[in-house]
Amino acid sequence: MPEDSLPQPSHAGRIVVLGAAGQLGRAAADAFRVAGWQVASLVRGRASADVAPGTELIEVDARDTEAVIEAARGADVVLNALNAPYTHWSAVALPLADAAIAAARDNGATLVFPGNLYIYGAGIPAIVDETAPIRPTSRKGGIRAEIEARMRAAADQGVRVIILRSGDFFGGPGIGSYFDRILVREVAGGRLTYPGPLDVVHEWAYVPDLCDAMRRLVEARAVLAPFAQFGFPGHAVTGRALAGAIARACGRGFKVNGMPWTLLRMLGVVVPIFRELSEVSYLWSTPHAIDGTRLAAVIGDIPHTPLESAVTAALLELGIRRRPRGKR
Repeated sequence: MPEDSLPQPSHAGRIVVLGAAGQLGRAAADAFRVAGWQVASLVRGRASADVAPGTELIEVDARDTEAVIEAARGADVVLNALNAPYTHWSAVALPLADAAIAAARDNGATLVFPGNLYIYGAGIPAIVDETAPIRPTSRKGGIRAEIEARMRAAADQGVRVIILRSGDFFGGPGIGSYFDRILVREVAGGRLTYPGPLDVVHEWAYVPDLCDAMRRLVEARAVLAPFAQFGFPGHAVTGRALAGAIARACGRGFKVNGMPWTLLRMLGVVVPIFRELSEVSYLWSTPHAIDGTRLAAVIGDIPHTPLESAVTAALLELGIRRRPRGKR
């Protein structure tokens, strides 16, 4: 679609961000606020200090469907950025998704959901687009597939749904991704931990770019199909390329360790988090990248911060700074 024929953005409205204290939720709330939207940040009480400044704070347990529906009164958009701990997905992921669907349905709002790649399973194609077959091979993949199936059913009943699918997060405020929890966790000791072979391409999403694309997509919602899904092409790079960018940002070299997947699978029998991580370990050994053709047709140029700049900014957000010259 030529740039001059792209849909014109709608006027900013009100968006309710569920899970606004999380890595994506907080960044998205801030991105919409900066663009002139009225933003309500919905969190549980203990997370209230982590919301984006300048947004309306609503303290609600997202498992309380009626309370979430009430909190979304007057909303044009409901963003489901809720993300339960890995080991709690089986118990709470579907109820949380149902609450978000109900909030959008009962308020006539558009429901936005950040999709991931789990739904494609171990057979994930090298290039992922909107036609890729959904064949989950993990518990979390099955849950995510069911969430999206429920959103599609809601769209059939009149709820407008937008899914923007991405790879693993890095950057932006907050923590909770492979990047901060695993990869750079031991940088102070001169070590990186990379979960897969260093020569395999893996899809990453720089969170500020992802949120900018999401905001622009939402502002074009009037021209989208009732159930619209898009892929966000972030940084599809090898582990070696990412480790090199981290080293250059820090001004030093690192020893790169791998993940002991065999041991983690064995321990997963008694340690739930190891079991959950191991089930999706194929994403680190199977090369994959996201095709953003459909997204570009709607929003034009896709936000893309160069890898070196994105990694540097992400490390600064984590308080990891370049080593001063002359220091070893």
